[in-house]
Amino acid sequence: MSELSLVSAFPKAENAAWKALVEKALKGAPFSALESKTYDGAVIAPLYPPSKDGAVVPGRDPGAPWEVIQRIEIPDAETANRQILEDLNSGASGIALLFEGAVGNRGYALTADAGTLKAALEGVHLEWGVPVELQLGTNAKTVCEIVADLIAERGIPVNRTNIRFGCDPIGTLAANGWSDASVDETAALAKDLSSRGFEGPFAVADGRPVHEAGGTEAQELAFVLASAIAYLRAFEAAGIVLDDARRTIFFRLAADQDQFLTTAKFRALRKLWSRVEEACGLTPEPAFVAGETAWRMMTKRHPQANIVRGTIATLAAAIGGANAFTVLPYSGAIGLPEDFARRVARNTQTVLLEESNLYRVADPSAGSGALEALTRDLCGAAWRLFQKFEDAGGVVEALKSGLFQEAVTDTGKARETAMARRKDSLIGTSDFPDLGEDAIAVMDVAPTKTNGVAQTVTPLTPIRLGESFEALRDRSDTILAESGVRPKIFLACLGRPADFNVRAAFAKSLFEAGGIEAVAATSEQTLAETLDGFRASGASLACVCSSDKMYASDGAKAAKALKDAGAAHVYLAGKPGELEAALREAGVESFVAAGGNALETLSGAYEHLGA
Repeated sequence: MSELSLVSAFPKAENAAWKALVEKALKGAPFSALESKTYDGAVIAPLYPPSKDGAVVPGRDPGAPWEVIQRIEIPDAETANRQILEDLNSGASGIALLFEGAVGNRGYALTADAGTLKAALEGVHLEWGVPVELQLGTNAKTVCEIVADLIAERGIPVNRTNIRFGCDPIGTLAANGWSDASVDETAALAKDLSSRGFEGPFAVADGRPVHEAGGTEAQELAFVLASAIAYLRAFEAAGIVLDDARRTIFFRLAADQDQFLTTAKFRALRKLWSRVEEACGLTPEPAFVAGETAWRMMTKRHPQANIVRGTIATLAAAIGGANAFTVLPYSGAIGLPEDFARRVARNTQTVLLEESNLYRVADPSAGSGALEALTRDLCGAAWRLFQKFEDAGGVVEALKSGLFQEAVTDTGKARETAMARRKDSLIGTSDFPDLGEDAIAVMDVAPTKTNGVAQTVTPLTPIRLGESFEALRDRSDTILAESGVRPKIFLACLGRPADFNVRAAFAKSLFEAGGIEAVAATSEQTLAETLDGFRASGASLACVCSSDKMYASDGAKAAKALKDAGAAHVYLAGKPGELEAALREAGVESFVAAGGNALETLSGAYEHLGA
């Protein structure tokens, strides 16, 4: 029997044929309409040919899983110890201990004293090489010495431990505006720990302050590269041989829901660091790169959506070659997460490791035209920005001048504008909200109060992109608590469901993102029935929803009837085009459409409500 070949039944896929079909579908619109741009200005094309440079970027050893790291930021030592043991016994590879002033601190931290650390690490077999990552801010030297003394007190051979000391005075300076240690003091501490037998790493180049403030991928990469080089120079000056000094530094990047850019960013960091090693006359070795899901994409509203975003981010970082990764529990923006949220964070990684087997392929994105192009673009943009750091005298001097913070802040504002217009979105917060969502429980622990310290540079202020929408939702909750009902808007749906469904769904998502409940009919109604529905709804706002054809025939009539029926403000879903003058004369006061400023519309709606 001859073998059946399905391939021969289909014509060969040609780029020219695809482009001809696309141009036909665009109906005269430029091909560039399919392109998008990153916040770094790089163009993302709709289709890429296979990359001619498919070389694997050295990262994790082939077939080696990444480390599943759980954050420990519980102030009470005994509670922290129970959580550490639960995490390690339930799938986590290691732990990250957060201290006051650390990058990524959300108001909860361990106390930097020997009693706290001894109690928190009780029963943790450090001699088994359990990865312990110290995320340090204030009193970094003190914490490092306590940990070193604790290991000595237990009689554990230093070479059997796996401690990433994680000193980061540059990241602390960027995040807080101050640092109680210098780069040179960190180098001296690294030399002291090395003399005790620890191999490190002792310092981390952490990009999270840049990412959390809204920075671009290239800005984050340039910052970690410049930070690492500052540590490298200081360590060499302190007498650590350059070939050893590079191994005393590791990296940490944020991973967000932009899957391809996140993967490209992790790959680009390795390429950039290899270039630095070559420039130092060293044979490149794979850098150790840790990652954490991004704070700026975390939401308080519909926090379960954080699980999806966290999964995408973990997938992206894993494909990008992360050596260790931390998933922020989905309730982290609300408060200190409880057991279930921490369990979900662990299991997010366990599923990707053990069921999806993502770790078994080294650099699976190698050869992808899109990812290779993005990686290349990020390397170029980050290197140019890094050179500006160098010209300014290094990253610390660049922070002192404030020019870097200004650039990052500008990008953060651009992101917030894109969120306000819902060009960027957070599902469950800016789009498709659930006004009936249940409250999520968190631990009953008050945030740690930090001591006021005089700032020496302008800090990079963290943002969460959903905060403005959350503030409107809080306003709605207050009204509900005081009056028993939420603010409402009536969707006056004209014609058949086929006429109004799309725009009614858009309007519902828009207004409920601000906590204004949308009330609408689901079937065809006469204008009289629609007006009866408006009166019965208890709403004082109304939004006409239908097709352009229906707007031409019945839009003005419906708007006037709604205004006569007592609507305080009449909206219309869609762009009015040539009908605008007639619709406004009939009573339409605002038009809502994709690309408009949703936050301005929603804030205005509360003014129309008199709330």
